[in-house]
Amino acid sequence: MDLTLSTCFVIVHDPDPALTFYRDTLGLELRNDVAREDFRWITVGAASQPGVAIVLTNYLNGSPADGDAVAALVAKGALNGVHFKTDDLDATFARVRDAGAAIVQEPTDQPWGTRDFAVRDTSGNLVRIDQPPGA
Repeated sequence: MDLTLSTCFVIVHDPDPALTFYRDTLGLELRNDVAREDFRWITVGAASQPGVAIVLTNYLNGSPADGDAVAALVAKGALNGVHFKTDDLDATFARVRDAGAAIVQEPTDQPWGTRDFAVRDTSGNLVRIDQPPGA
């Protein structure tokens, strides 16, 4: 069996500022934007990985209580978002910082061998960006 990642979903409070963060701040391309009633599914991804998509959505399949519970977790920043890698961590950090993103951790050498930093998206999801050793 050969599995590859195709799509991951990130729950957001408000799709518009989420799109601005992932497209304009992180530099991902907008691939699709679908709206239905009060919900949106915005697909973004890296140009270098056309087969991998991130869907930003304010939709949760569940009861109203489930929606409230997830909204509370997102508001607390308790949900992890996605991890990215880059060949130039310092330049990427400068771009994200200068865009006004909420910095959680500045570039740091980690004991497992990578160097990374962390930010929160506009909904509070944790986003980590690393530069693997030797990159």
